Amino acid sequence: MNPDWVAVDWGTTHLRVYAMGPTGVLAEASSADGMGQLSRDDYEPALLRLIGPWLGAGPMPVIACGMVGSRQGWMEAPYRTTPCTPLDAASLVTVPTHDPRLVVRLVPGLKQPAPADVMRGEETQIAGALALLPGFDGILCLPGTHSKWAHVSAGEVVSFQTFMTGEMFALLSQHSVLRHGMTTVDWDAEAFAAALSDAISRPDKIAARLFALRAEGLIAGLSPAAARSRLSGLLIGIELAAARPYWLGQPVALIGADVLCDAYAAALAAQGVTARILPAAACTLAGLAAARPTLEATR
Repeated sequence: MNPDWVAVDWGTTHLRVYAMGPTGVLAEASSADGMGQLSRDDYEPALLRLIGPWLGAGPMPVIACGMVGSRQGWMEAPYRTTPCTPLDAASLVTVPTHDPRLVVRLVPGLKQPAPADVMRGEETQIAGALALLPGFDGILCLPGTHSKWAHVSAGEVVSFQTFMTGEMFALLSQHSVLRHGMTTVDWDAEAFAAALSDAISRPDKIAARLFALRAEGLIAGLSPAAARSRLSGLLIGIELAAARPYWLGQPVALIGADVLCDAYAAALAAQGVTARILPAAACTLAGLAAARPTLEATR
């Protein structure tokens, strides 16, 4: 195998690498060597453990996005300021390496001065989505630990907003008093829909609605599946209520894992919005590919 270049998605908990050829992905590998587990000197060895078999004698272009370019990562790739294109090949940051076979460059994240917001990694998925949907003007929603809603127009990210919905769900379902009633991963679509509607119409009641999940589990036999689904509906509901200026009357595309995107698509459908779904990995690879011409000159 002789890849032309290597695409790297390096997050907080995982490292994913792809050997790229003329027809697309030739091979892929992953490890748990995320940013959160590494010191600055650990990055190059962690990368070589996965892509070493793909390297030849000459320099291999490597393009990496995600938390690897954060202040706590391998090397900081400073944020670019919106409004701007999601990715600018000329702004990639070159990382000094010990192995002469590596030419590693990092994709910068984006920042928004007011209201203050940042993204790192999602900008690459947005660039990929625009490559997969030429001419798209509208809203890209990226559900996840920190959900992003981005307004894109004329190939630029005009504005964006982040919601800590996924992290709040994890904290509440695993570390709060609500955890006692959520001992399952089963899903109750009706409970989700009812909680979603309640939260969108009365987001001010969210704190009371959350404790009701515990109370109903104790005295009214609320099932763990219904409790978990209602928690998801409540949190996504208040997110949609706050993000209404983004999705109302706009074309919307979702980027992310199937299960999470399906939940957001159902939530938006209940508001009369039909959202298309794009796979996260495909968007990441398409976005990283947009930076490849800059690296070709280094080979």
